[in-house]
Amino acid sequence: MEANSCFAHVLSLLLFSLLLLSPSRSAFAADTLTQGRNITDNETLVSADGSFTLGFFSPGASSKRYLGIWFSVSRDAVCWVANRGRPVDDNSSVLVLSDTGSLLLLYGPPSSGQIAWSSNSSSSASSSPVEAQLLDNGNLVVVRNRGSTNFLWQSFDSPSNVLLAGMKVGVDLWNGAEWSLTSWRSADDPSPGAFRRVLDVKGRPDNMVWQQNVKTFRTGPWNGLRFGGIPEVLSYTELIEYQMLISSREITYGFSVKPGMPFTYVVLTETGVVKRLVWDASSRTWQTYYQGPRDICDGYGKCGPFGVCDSGAASTSFCGCLRGFSPASPSEWTTTGCRRAVKLDCDAVRGTTTDGFVLVQSVKLPDTHNASVDMSVELPECRARCLANCSCLAYAGADIQGGGVPSGCIMWTDEIVDLRYVDRGQDLFLRLAESDLPPPPPPPPSRQFPVAVVVGASAAAVVVLLVILLVLVVRKRGQRRPPIPAAHNRRPPAWIVPSIALYQVKEATGNFSQDNIIGQGGFGVIYKVPSFALARESWNQHNIKTGILDSALAEPEPDLLSRLERFVQIGLLCVEQSPVDRPSMTEVREIAVLAIEQEMKKTRLAGLELTPCWRHLRQGLESVEAAAALYEIKAALKEDSASL
Repeated sequence: MEANSCFAHVLSLLLFSLLLLSPSRSAFAADTLTQGRNITDNETLVSADGSFTLGFFSPGASSKRYLGIWFSVSRDAVCWVANRGRPVDDNSSVLVLSDTGSLLLLYGPPSSGQIAWSSNSSSSASSSPVEAQLLDNGNLVVVRNRGSTNFLWQSFDSPSNVLLAGMKVGVDLWNGAEWSLTSWRSADDPSPGAFRRVLDVKGRPDNMVWQQNVKTFRTGPWNGLRFGGIPEVLSYTELIEYQMLISSREITYGFSVKPGMPFTYVVLTETGVVKRLVWDASSRTWQTYYQGPRDICDGYGKCGPFGVCDSGAASTSFCGCLRGFSPASPSEWTTTGCRRAVKLDCDAVRGTTTDGFVLVQSVKLPDTHNASVDMSVELPECRARCLANCSCLAYAGADIQGGGVPSGCIMWTDEIVDLRYVDRGQDLFLRLAESDLPPPPPPPPSRQFPVAVVVGASAAAVVVLLVILLVLVVRKRGQRRPPIPAAHNRRPPAWIVPSIALYQVKEATGNFSQDNIIGQGGFGVIYKVPSFALARESWNQHNIKTGILDSALAEPEPDLLSRLERFVQIGLLCVEQSPVDRPSMTEVREIAVLAIEQEMKKTRLAGLELTPCWRHLRQGLESVEAAAALYEIKAALKEDSASL
């Protein structure tokens, strides 16, 4: 073992000496380092599109030298540091690519050959050369064939404190490898600090910030579109696209930048704050689009178990208890939180319960680390499962990307921790004893009356529309014809109940002659008469009731004759000088029939009865039929008179 170590040390010394004595120490290309060449303290690699630069730098007020990658537009925006834990005191550093495919950061005099950092990458024997390349996304890779995505090593697998587009944080489920961010110790010291940002994959994926072994901040679980506790991301969806990968191999999270958008990255600062910064080319500064924790309620578990935090409340009362709970100790919210007022009523053996759920709206869902998640279950079944499980304290939907009712099921069987109100938050269903549940909402008002009103209004509208159309037609035609003589333009008086004198009946029946008897029935003896003469007499005296109308209408309802008059008036609206152009009463009747049939069809579909308005119209239709018969009789009388 010691012999191998000694051999490696000697090999490094020889390689370092040869590189220093090499006549050319520049990279093969601006973005590429090949075997046998090196990068010294005053040299750099620049990505092909010029976005990123690799070289040596000293952070802040420090004089120590580090190998890192930064945005070319801003040297202070360092994205990755190679030798975080082992800085170089002078400018003697040199980066080389060994024959085995490892990147080595060497420093000191050639006689010492100290290794400050190594990529620990190696390649199998091959005729293809190995090279290191700085890609346009800021990823430094070691690859055997230029342009290949089969990397022997990449800096994205060893993040520092920055998440770039194309990087990921999460867990490899096959080998247990983890990608996470670690803060700098200070602005002058990039060595690993006290804060880590990891993706908690137990339960629903959730971004966590830890300070040593204590959780300090949580973004809220992934809801299919974003992390639920940071609604601010919705304001810059035109800039970036979030990417969550959940598979049997890995659970990882990252983002991509849309074409034409400015530079952006996420950084975990030395104080444990997560920031998204976006480059403003006009001012040549980085603008903060989001940071968390952003207020007092973002502190993890600020109000303790079963407590809820409201950042909009007064500074002394931002903590509160959920419905059915009361403060365990008002002076110790964070540690004690709230306790249940009434014990739950659930018998697991008998499978009975009187418990229910209350809706807590617009919240960052509680920590899901100890919750159970089933993405194959819909929300109604999730409720049933939680109610049947006496240990279940709350449930919620897991995925909202489909819109409407969420899919998936999250059930909490442990304390509800780190709950806060947020804009565009999610719904949480909290289990409570029956006595703590809010009263049920009143039943919705019956919809039958509004439907009836609408139907009645529709009926009236149809009738009014028909009358308006007829009036317009009459006016239009009236403009094209000569005026009707006054004898034809006189309007008859209102309908009255007519009568026929006895002498008229005797005259018509031949003094009740036996020769004029037609038959005898339940209504008495029936006589034949000269129909045209009797009809003419009845018409002239408006004796409609006795002379023309059917005997069934002899004692009509008080408003029947007025309704009959209205229907006849509809026909009179279309009076024409030429008989050919005049509508028959049958046509007038067809208009009314069409309207009534349409209304009856609507009411049947709605399961309702005809409104009084339409019942009157249907009854009036019988009057229309009677009027139509009268109209035809009158026409016949005119023809008979003309032939006499």
